[in-house]
Amino acid sequence: MKRLLFLVVKAFQAFDWPLLVILMLMAVLGMTVMHSAVGDTDWRFADQLRNFGLAFFAMWVVALIPPPKLMRLAPLVYAVGVALLLGVEFFGETSKGATRWLNLGIGRIQPSEMLKIGVPLMLAWYFHRHQGKIGFLDFVVAGVLLLIPFALIVKQPDLGTALLVFGAGFCVIYFGGLSFKLLAPAVIALVLAVGTLVYYEDQICMPDVDWVVLHDYQKHRVCTLLNPSSDPLGKGFHTIQSMIAIGSGGVYGKGYMQGTQSHLDFIPERTTDFIFAVYAEEFGLYGGILILILYALLILRGLTIAVRAHTQFGRLLAGSMAMMFFVYVFVNIGMVTGILPVVGVPLPFMSYGGTALLTLGVACGMLMSISRYRPGRR
Repeated sequence: MKRLLFLVVKAFQAFDWPLLVILMLMAVLGMTVMHSAVGDTDWRFADQLRNFGLAFFAMWVVALIPPPKLMRLAPLVYAVGVALLLGVEFFGETSKGATRWLNLGIGRIQPSEMLKIGVPLMLAWYFHRHQGKIGFLDFVVAGVLLLIPFALIVKQPDLGTALLVFGAGFCVIYFGGLSFKLLAPAVIALVLAVGTLVYYEDQICMPDVDWVVLHDYQKHRVCTLLNPSSDPLGKGFHTIQSMIAIGSGGVYGKGYMQGTQSHLDFIPERTTDFIFAVYAEEFGLYGGILILILYALLILRGLTIAVRAHTQFGRLLAGSMAMMFFVYVFVNIGMVTGILPVVGVPLPFMSYGGTALLTLGVACGMLMSISRYRPGRR
């Protein structure tokens, strides 16, 4: 009996309660919107409820693992993830023009999801091992560790996941001490590239122009972002319909389950990538502000845990997990509102999907593990 009581107490001690409260609120809100978005396909609602259960269980299990053990697992997780990506390259299964899945005999997996956690975990381990003597060569090594999985994921192609992996890994490198002076040339080059793209849109978006570094469908997504009306019933349909749904919601929204754009099937992928359009149409501007506040609290709590962490590994890993949430939200809402091209990034704790939710659950479990860890305390 005492043993059971001890295990129960230990289980509750694993939670970071401010973070848990935020996640519970987001789960309730996510399931509420999912109920409206699924329409007649009620099986997706039940599946998403199961996905949340699995994600919270994974979060609890990871929260019980102290950061030193997580650090020892980092090289193994990274190596297995890269090996599986290479397996996808040579033996992967293709679906809808993309080779992202690997059949292990007992089921299919998408190894790129594993690298959302594996890359920042590995980079945090590397900088922790070299803390106090980090030089330029260390940033070069870290860059190589980041670019290997990034390049393999881009080749699948899966630009959305590649951006998330790159964003989470880059945050570790930046928090590890990368000087902003080294970033200035890259920022200037990016601004010039975007300006050139906008200025010469008519010429470079011609059908016979090859962008070399991007696939044709990725080129079309960028050109559609610049001018959605150029193909309103084709490539621009997603963006146009989501913007109509968000705008029609107005300030107060049309009311729960009263969204016409979603329930009349005008919004494509309304349960996954474009679920924010369903939410904004039904809950309006005030609802949009509410969910942005919840995401801000989630990110702020993650950064607070990073600041209070007792080890370099904990600070870097917690900071990258918090910024990964930011990249998720920024890219998804950006593409739904027509600010960014459509790249297939889900909205955290809102979009339907088991793998993405499991990844988010593991990330939150790591934050809780870092939050509760005290060096020298058993």
